[in-house]
Amino acid sequence: MLGIGVLLAQIVHQVVTNLSKEVEHHASPGQIEFSLETISAVTIALKALFLNLFQSAVGTVTHLYAGDTMLEPAVKVTVLVLVVMGWILRMDNPVFLMSFATFKAPDEWKVSHEQIIEMMRNQKCFTEDSLDFMRRLLARSGTGQATAWPPGIVQCLEEGKEPDRSIEGSRKEAEIIIFDIVDKALKKAKVSPQEIDVLVINCSLFSPTPSLCAMVVSKFNMRSNCLTYNLSGMGCGASLVSIDLAKNMLQRRGSGGGKALVVSTEIITPNLYLGNERAFLLQNTLFRCGGAAMVLSNKWSDGRHAMYKLLHTVREQGTSSEAYNCVYETEDGDGKRGVRLSKEIVKVAGKCMEKNMTTIGPYVLPLTEQIMVVVAIVARYLLKSLAKIFKMWGKENWVAKLPVVRPYVPDFKRGIDHFCIHAGGRAVIDGT
Repeated sequence: MLGIGVLLAQIVHQVVTNLSKEVEHHASPGQIEFSLETISAVTIALKALFLNLFQSAVGTVTHLYAGDTMLEPAVKVTVLVLVVMGWILRMDNPVFLMSFATFKAPDEWKVSHEQIIEMMRNQKCFTEDSLDFMRRLLARSGTGQATAWPPGIVQCLEEGKEPDRSIEGSRKEAEIIIFDIVDKALKKAKVSPQEIDVLVINCSLFSPTPSLCAMVVSKFNMRSNCLTYNLSGMGCGASLVSIDLAKNMLQRRGSGGGKALVVSTEIITPNLYLGNERAFLLQNTLFRCGGAAMVLSNKWSDGRHAMYKLLHTVREQGTSSEAYNCVYETEDGDGKRGVRLSKEIVKVAGKCMEKNMTTIGPYVLPLTEQIMVVVAIVARYLLKSLAKIFKMWGKENWVAKLPVVRPYVPDFKRGIDHFCIHAGGRAVIDGT
């Protein structure tokens, strides 16, 4: 806006200067007496200039710069600078993080490891062997002694109360968590609900009707044309998928930009496994209540208030049968529904991380590291080609003397300052 203002001021100055040379006036040298007649003459001259510019633009784009004196050199330079800046800004199209909020569970939701085991015992379906197995899992899970469980499950610790795993109990948990983090994120960003253009919520195992997005839109009275997306069944990686989706939807809005609200949570109330197969019991000990919300914007005017700027998002997912089945919702042998976690999950997570790091490497690694990777690839290719040639010549002893060049593993710490690793258990962190 400042650049456009400067351009308009230069054009007005040019018109006024040209008029001062053509008409007689009583002002001192270099000045103009701004009477009603002068203002009228300047207005008419500006209208004629813009009309001529429009006709020139329709006739030929180069007319403005090919010896034409319609605009002064300073004005032409300003136009060129504005065009270049506009092109650069459009190519960048940044996405900013305006705020971030997480759910802080009330104290009455927090339980210790022993209380968790007591809650499992009060479900009246687990064997002692299963309870001992879950106790060992909790001891090695890395979770603390004051983690949050939903009130519908925690209430079974009270004398004579049964657990509430109903749809309404699940919806109550969702409302408490999601409304809290959305309200805090909007207030931190100083954004009203009516300013949100895109809403993305991801929750894997609880997908009610009306949707969680509809619940938020209704509660906060958002605009009717707000784009809403409810992601389910996508596991722990859905948070990153949600950010990528919000980024793409914002960048499709054009130069005007917009704001997006991204919410990530998991609802525990209806997803307690009530069987005794060990492959399913892990879900009863790892997951807790929680949620996070963030406000994103791709308006340049929000850049100076932003916490961070989103640089890159990449997504590579496993397509093998092991990857597909490593986290699988199904029934056990007794028909009890739950999520089966495979022993292959650590290997699958490691392979996916390797693919994603390889994809993002060219964006974040310094040039020296990238050169080392290229040199190692070229060297391995040349040595492999030489080995084939030597075998064709029958020089097997020459092949044995060729040096072995291992793939170069770049040092990502030279391009990335901080890593935020999914804390889905110690084994996942170790595998990563």
